[in-house]
Amino acid sequence: MPANSPAAREISAEVGYSGFPLDRLSEKRDDSAFVEALRARPDARTLIIARDMPIARERSGVLDPWFTESEASGLGARRETALLGMGASGPVFAALLDDAATRVEEIAGPGGFLDKRSIVFPERPHVVARDLRSLTLSGAFDRDTTAMLAAAKSLFYWHARHRFCSCCGAPSRVAAAGWRRECDACKATHFPRVDPVVIMLAVNGDRCLLGRQPRFPPGMYSALAGFLEPGETIEEAVRRELREESGVACGQVRFVASQPWPFPASLMIGCFALALTTEIKIDHAELEDARWFSRTEARQMMEGANDKAFTAPQPLAIAFHLLKHWIENGVR
Repeated sequence: MPANSPAAREISAEVGYSGFPLDRLSEKRDDSAFVEALRARPDARTLIIARDMPIARERSGVLDPWFTESEASGLGARRETALLGMGASGPVFAALLDDAATRVEEIAGPGGFLDKRSIVFPERPHVVARDLRSLTLSGAFDRDTTAMLAAAKSLFYWHARHRFCSCCGAPSRVAAAGWRRECDACKATHFPRVDPVVIMLAVNGDRCLLGRQPRFPPGMYSALAGFLEPGETIEEAVRRELREESGVACGQVRFVASQPWPFPASLMIGCFALALTTEIKIDHAELEDARWFSRTEARQMMEGANDKAFTAPQPLAIAFHLLKHWIENGVR
């Protein structure tokens, strides 16, 4: 099968935050001399996270997220530094600033997907922090940059919540160029984690099941989703979540695509599930509504042509690509 044929297309490569462009140099992370030599190179660049938002310089409305080592150091004390890898333009690092370098100003507004906080750098008005989701939706950065920022954001989220050993409670320290924590007290080692989440379309003939949560934008319906639990396969989690949230029983489950999702640190595992029943019994603790949509209705939602003002998720989200694949490939 030709690699460029539609059937051979890797859907995961099309979703937001995929396509990490660097050689991760994972075999070199314990070589501190090598890592320090990379940091000293004139072509080394750093991406910066403050609290959990990317930092950029703003000039005439254009955002630049790249800093040299000296520029990054001038923004304030760091909590952590990590080597992201080697790219075509040189080594890439990420830094997490100490909270003292910024001030948070809460912005009142309706709930939803976007982070309403304003993070301010005192006396540095040209340096701004922005919610990664907002930056991605606005197209502020190219695909490679958003993928690297997503990796940095998820990695530092883990560091911020694992500063103490989970085995003995003693403070842990960073090792392996930012990709491990070690406890000197009990010698335990800790590695970054991601949270696996199943996200799925239940399909029945020419219909698919979509739901909405109260925090969704008005009219938006999306694929149902939920976290995997210990001792559970992906297929079992898909069937359990669909049954719990919608009351729909499903049989065969098929993997479609996956997506790194840095809100805060998940891996979305996208699947189709063949529905065995169609009666909906909504768990209102999880969903505001759920309903079956025909293939025509789903296509209209994605095209913005639905006369009932239903809307689909943004292309950033894997739910969009599940819908798109279902519409285009006649999955039943």
